[in-house]
Amino acid sequence: MALSFFDQFNSPVFMNIPLVAVAMLLPWVSFPNPSPRWTTNRVVVLQGWFMNRFSQQLLLPMNTGGHKWVPLFTALLIFLISLNMYGLLPYTFTPTTQLSMNMGLAVPLWLATVIIGMRNQPTHSLAHLLPEGTPTPLVPILITIDTISLFIRPLALGVRLTANLTAGHLLIQLIATAVFVLLQIMPVVAAMTAIILVLLTVLEVAVAAIQAYVFVLLLSLYLQENI
Repeated sequence: MALSFFDQFNSPVFMNIPLVAVAMLLPWVSFPNPSPRWTTNRVVVLQGWFMNRFSQQLLLPMNTGGHKWVPLFTALLIFLISLNMYGLLPYTFTPTTQLSMNMGLAVPLWLATVIIGMRNQPTHSLAHLLPEGTPTPLVPILITIDTISLFIRPLALGVRLTANLTAGHLLIQLIATAVFVLLQIMPVVAAMTAIILVLLTVLEVAVAAIQAYVFVLLLSLYLQENI
Protein backbone atom coordinates (compact mmCIF):
# COMPACT_ATOMS: atom_id res chain seq x y z
CA MET A 1 0.00 0.00 0.00
CA ALA A 2 1.41 3.37 -1.00
CA LEU A 3 1.72 5.79 1.89
CA SER A 4 2.00 8.84 -0.38
CA PHE A 5 1.99 9.76 -4.03
CA PHE A 6 5.79 9.95 -4.05
CA ASP A 7 6.27 6.37 -2.86
CA GLN A 8 5.97 5.20 -6.46
CA PHE A 9 9.34 6.85 -7.18
CA ASN A 10 11.20 4.95 -4.47
CA SER A 11 13.67 2.42 -5.84
CA PRO A 12 11.96 -0.98 -5.26
CA VAL A 13 13.81 -3.96 -3.86
CA PHE A 14 12.67 -7.59 -4.09
CA MET A 15 14.54 -10.26 -2.12
CA ASN A 16 17.44 -7.83 -1.66
CA ILE A 17 17.65 -7.42 -5.45
CA PRO A 18 17.24 -3.82 -6.69
CA LEU A 19 14.60 -3.88 -9.38
CA VAL A 20 16.26 -0.89 -11.08
CA ALA A 21 18.88 -3.27 -12.46
CA VAL A 22 16.19 -5.65 -13.71
CA ALA A 23 14.27 -2.79 -15.34
CA MET A 24 17.43 -1.56 -17.08
CA LEU A 25 17.97 -4.99 -18.62
CA LEU A 26 14.39 -5.26 -19.88
CA PRO A 27 14.80 -3.15 -23.07
CA TRP A 28 17.64 -5.32 -24.34
CA VAL A 29 15.50 -8.45 -23.97
CA SER A 30 12.76 -6.85 -26.08
CA PHE A 31 14.95 -6.14 -29.10
CA PRO A 32 15.02 -8.72 -31.95
CA ASN A 33 17.93 -11.13 -32.01
CA PRO A 34 20.48 -10.82 -34.85
CA SER A 35 19.50 -12.73 -37.95
CA PRO A 36 21.27 -13.46 -41.27
CA ARG A 37 18.14 -12.26 -43.10
CA TRP A 38 17.86 -8.63 -44.16
CA THR A 39 14.38 -8.24 -42.72
CA THR A 40 12.54 -10.66 -40.47
CA ASN A 41 9.34 -8.76 -39.70
CA ARG A 42 7.76 -5.31 -39.85
CA VAL A 43 9.05 -4.36 -36.39
CA VAL A 44 12.66 -4.83 -37.52
CA VAL A 45 12.00 -2.78 -40.65
CA LEU A 46 10.44 0.02 -38.60
CA GLN A 47 13.30 -0.06 -36.11
CA GLY A 48 15.90 0.09 -38.88
CA TRP A 49 14.11 3.00 -40.55
CA PHE A 50 13.96 4.90 -37.26
CA MET A 51 17.65 4.32 -36.52
CA ASN A 52 18.66 5.45 -40.02
CA ARG A 53 16.60 8.63 -39.80
CA PHE A 54 17.93 9.50 -36.36
CA SER A 55 21.51 8.79 -37.41
CA GLN A 56 21.12 11.10 -40.38
CA GLN A 57 19.69 13.77 -38.11
CA LEU A 58 22.73 13.53 -35.84
CA LEU A 59 25.22 13.48 -38.71
CA LEU A 60 23.98 16.70 -40.30
CA PRO A 61 25.46 19.26 -37.85
CA MET A 62 28.46 17.13 -36.81
CA ASN A 63 31.98 17.24 -38.09
CA THR A 64 33.61 14.08 -39.38
CA GLY A 65 35.27 13.44 -36.01
CA GLY A 66 31.91 13.08 -34.29
CA HIS A 67 30.49 10.47 -36.65
CA LYS A 68 31.98 7.66 -34.58
CA TRP A 69 29.69 8.73 -31.70
CA VAL A 70 26.48 8.22 -33.69
CA PRO A 71 26.05 4.47 -32.88
CA LEU A 72 26.48 5.24 -29.17
CA PHE A 73 23.95 8.07 -29.26
CA THR A 74 21.47 5.98 -31.26
CA ALA A 75 21.73 3.09 -28.80
CA LEU A 76 21.33 5.52 -25.89
CA LEU A 77 18.21 7.03 -27.47
CA ILE A 78 16.56 3.64 -27.99
CA PHE A 79 17.54 2.62 -24.45
CA LEU A 80 16.03 5.73 -22.86
CA ILE A 81 12.86 5.59 -24.96
CA SER A 82 12.38 1.93 -24.01
CA LEU A 83 12.82 2.64 -20.30
CA ASN A 84 10.44 5.59 -20.44
CA MET A 85 7.79 3.66 -22.35
CA TYR A 86 7.96 0.58 -20.14
CA GLY A 87 7.49 2.84 -17.12
CA LEU A 88 4.02 3.76 -18.40
CA LEU A 89 2.79 0.18 -18.16
CA PRO A 90 0.88 -0.92 -15.04
CA TYR A 91 2.85 -2.50 -12.19
CA THR A 92 6.16 -1.33 -13.62
CA PHE A 93 8.95 0.94 -12.42
CA THR A 94 10.62 3.73 -14.38
CA PRO A 95 14.39 3.84 -13.69
CA THR A 96 14.69 7.22 -15.39
CA THR A 97 12.69 8.83 -12.56
CA GLN A 98 15.78 8.27 -10.38
CA LEU A 99 18.13 11.26 -10.47
CA SER A 100 21.09 9.06 -9.55
CA MET A 101 20.66 6.93 -12.68
CA ASN A 102 20.21 9.92 -14.98
CA MET A 103 23.27 11.59 -13.51
CA GLY A 104 25.16 8.34 -13.97
CA LEU A 105 24.39 8.57 -17.69
CA ALA A 106 24.86 12.33 -18.07
CA VAL A 107 28.11 12.93 -16.16
CA PRO A 108 30.39 10.38 -17.91
CA LEU A 109 29.16 11.29 -21.40
CA TRP A 110 29.42 15.04 -20.75
CA LEU A 111 32.88 14.57 -19.22
CA ALA A 112 33.98 12.57 -22.26
CA THR A 113 33.02 15.46 -24.57
CA VAL A 114 34.96 17.93 -22.39
CA ILE A 115 38.05 15.69 -22.27
CA ILE A 116 37.97 15.22 -26.04
CA GLY A 117 37.83 18.98 -26.53
CA MET A 118 40.68 19.64 -24.10
CA ARG A 119 42.82 16.96 -25.74
CA ASN A 120 42.20 17.72 -29.42
CA GLN A 121 41.68 21.49 -29.46
CA PRO A 122 42.25 23.05 -26.02
CA THR A 123 42.40 26.62 -27.35
CA HIS A 124 39.06 26.33 -29.12
CA SER A 125 37.43 24.66 -26.11
CA LEU A 126 38.68 27.29 -23.67
CA ALA A 127 37.59 30.05 -26.07
CA HIS A 128 33.95 29.15 -25.30
CA LEU A 129 34.47 30.50 -21.78
CA LEU A 130 34.98 34.06 -23.01
CA PRO A 131 33.05 35.71 -25.86
CA GLU A 132 35.09 37.66 -28.37
CA GLY A 133 35.25 41.41 -27.80
CA THR A 134 34.44 41.27 -24.08
CA PRO A 135 35.48 44.42 -22.16
CA THR A 136 38.44 43.86 -19.85
CA PRO A 137 36.56 44.60 -16.56
CA LEU A 138 33.96 41.93 -17.42
CA VAL A 139 36.47 39.19 -18.27
CA PRO A 140 36.67 37.57 -14.76
CA ILE A 141 32.90 37.71 -14.32
CA LEU A 142 32.10 36.15 -17.69
CA ILE A 143 34.73 33.44 -17.27
CA THR A 144 33.26 32.54 -13.89
CA ILE A 145 29.70 32.48 -15.24
CA ASP A 146 30.62 30.39 -18.30
CA THR A 147 32.63 27.97 -16.15
CA ILE A 148 29.65 27.48 -13.85
CA SER A 149 27.36 26.97 -16.84
CA LEU A 150 29.80 24.39 -18.22
CA PHE A 151 29.80 22.33 -15.02
CA ILE A 152 26.05 22.64 -14.57
CA ARG A 153 25.32 20.99 -17.93
CA PRO A 154 25.25 17.37 -16.66
CA LEU A 155 23.06 18.43 -13.73
CA ALA A 156 20.65 20.08 -16.16
CA LEU A 157 20.56 16.92 -18.29
CA GLY A 158 19.77 14.67 -15.35
CA VAL A 159 17.31 16.99 -13.63
CA ARG A 160 15.40 17.73 -16.87
CA LEU A 161 14.82 14.05 -17.60
CA THR A 162 13.94 13.23 -13.99
CA ALA A 163 11.62 16.19 -13.45
CA ASN A 164 9.61 15.76 -16.65
CA LEU A 165 9.00 12.05 -16.14
CA THR A 166 8.29 12.43 -12.43
CA ALA A 167 5.82 15.26 -12.99
CA GLY A 168 3.98 13.32 -15.71
CA HIS A 169 3.71 10.13 -13.63
CA LEU A 170 2.56 12.07 -10.59
CA LEU A 171 -0.09 13.95 -12.56
CA ILE A 172 -1.41 10.69 -14.03
CA GLN A 173 -1.67 9.18 -10.56
CA LEU A 174 -3.45 12.23 -9.19
CA ILE A 175 -6.04 12.27 -11.98
CA ALA A 176 -6.54 8.49 -11.78
CA THR A 177 -7.17 8.79 -8.04
CA ALA A 178 -9.71 11.54 -8.73
CA VAL A 179 -11.50 9.29 -11.25
CA PHE A 180 -11.91 6.49 -8.69
CA VAL A 181 -13.09 8.91 -6.00
CA LEU A 182 -15.62 10.64 -8.27
CA LEU A 183 -16.94 7.43 -9.81
CA GLN A 184 -19.39 6.79 -6.95
CA ILE A 185 -20.27 10.42 -6.33
CA MET A 186 -20.46 12.05 -9.78
CA PRO A 187 -20.22 9.50 -12.58
CA VAL A 188 -20.50 12.11 -15.36
CA VAL A 189 -17.61 14.14 -13.96
CA ALA A 190 -15.65 10.93 -13.47
CA ALA A 191 -16.17 10.00 -17.15
CA MET A 192 -14.98 13.44 -18.27
CA THR A 193 -11.97 13.15 -15.98
CA ALA A 194 -11.23 9.71 -17.43
CA ILE A 195 -11.12 11.23 -20.92
CA ILE A 196 -8.62 13.78 -19.65
CA LEU A 197 -6.62 10.91 -18.15
CA VAL A 198 -6.47 9.12 -21.51
CA LEU A 199 -5.34 12.28 -23.28
CA LEU A 200 -2.73 12.89 -20.58
CA THR A 201 -1.45 9.34 -20.99
CA VAL A 202 -1.03 9.92 -24.73
CA LEU A 203 0.81 13.15 -23.95
CA GLU A 204 3.04 11.30 -21.50
CA VAL A 205 3.96 8.80 -24.22
CA ALA A 206 5.06 11.72 -26.39
CA VAL A 207 6.98 13.25 -23.47
CA ALA A 208 8.77 9.94 -22.87
CA ALA A 209 10.06 9.94 -26.45
CA ILE A 210 10.79 13.68 -26.61
CA GLN A 211 12.77 13.77 -23.37
CA ALA A 212 14.97 10.89 -24.52
CA TYR A 213 15.55 12.70 -27.81
CA VAL A 214 16.37 15.99 -26.04
CA PHE A 215 18.83 14.20 -23.73
CA VAL A 216 20.75 12.70 -26.66
CA LEU A 217 20.47 15.85 -28.79
CA LEU A 218 22.01 18.05 -26.09
CA LEU A 219 24.86 15.58 -25.68
CA SER A 220 25.49 15.73 -29.42
CA LEU A 221 25.55 19.54 -29.27
CA TYR A 222 28.06 19.42 -26.41
CA LEU A 223 30.20 17.06 -28.50
CA GLN A 224 29.93 19.34 -31.53
CA GLU A 225 31.48 22.19 -29.52
CA ASN A 226 34.55 20.07 -28.73
CA ILE A 227 35.39 18.37 -32.02
